[in-house]
Amino acid sequence: MFREEIPYVAEVINKCPDFRRSNWNIAFGLQAIDGKKPSAFLAKLAEKQIAGEMTFEEIELRLNLYYGKALVPRGTMMIEDAKASYFVEIEEETSIEADYSSTRIAEILSTESFALNPGTLLGYHEQIFSGIEEFHYPVGQFRKVNISKREEVLNGDSVLYSNFEVIRQTLNWDFEQEKDYDYLTLSKHEKAHRVMKFISGIWQIHPFREGNTRTIAAFAIKYLRYLGFEVDNKPFERHSVFFRDALALANYHKEGKTEKYLTMFTENLLLGGKHDLII
Repeated sequence: MFREEIPYVAEVINKCPDFRRSNWNIAFGLQAIDGKKPSAFLAKLAEKQIAGEMTFEEIELRLNLYYGKALVPRGTMMIEDAKASYFVEIEEETSIEADYSSTRIAEILSTESFALNPGTLLGYHEQIFSGIEEFHYPVGQFRKVNISKREEVLNGDSVLYSNFEVIRQTLNWDFEQEKDYDYLTLSKHEKAHRVMKFISGIWQIHPFREGNTRTIAAFAIKYLRYLGFEVDNKPFERHSVFFRDALALANYHKEGKTEKYLTMFTENLLLGGKHDLII
């Protein structure tokens, strides 16, 4: 009656090397949003994961050893070469946060599972930033203070982010509206811009104390793939700062507000556009 004779099968992470490389490139590229740079050490480990020679859990274990971390955040798995050459001089101008968050973004992008709800957003934020000593803010929690941030692209002004007291209600409303929207009536062009308008609205809420754009970018890619879009990953790989600036301009509350740059990014990302992504 309940088809219990058909067993559940564990999801297998996509084994296509090109797909895995693209996910790592996106994860690395998104670090530029916050001026962070992954290490060459992680880049070498990423190559092993791309080749199918290493799992994400094994990469985190080696990062723990590399950075001298005593705690292992993903269980008690051990590796035989724990005393090998991983205790080396840490590179200058790289970021512990960038290494761990890059690994976790690549892992999120490598799976097909997805659900359109605020809980997914919360889960991604917790997965990306949990246990990172450099990340000094709550993870997997909506912020409990109002925030502003001076933006160079806004001449030092800030976007007006959502009041922290209504973050949950505002997100719930936006997600319910998105779930109820009938995309079947739209052309591909209209659909692309509608989805990115939804993503832009989520970004304007800025639900987290820090790490919003990286989390929302990962969520956006997952949602676009879920909807069946062929995503050109190069805009996120190479122009993540442009993406953030485009969102800031699209959500500005004063003269200068424009969706022009978000439109350019969207067309390059989803519609074969060839815009020069420069503001």
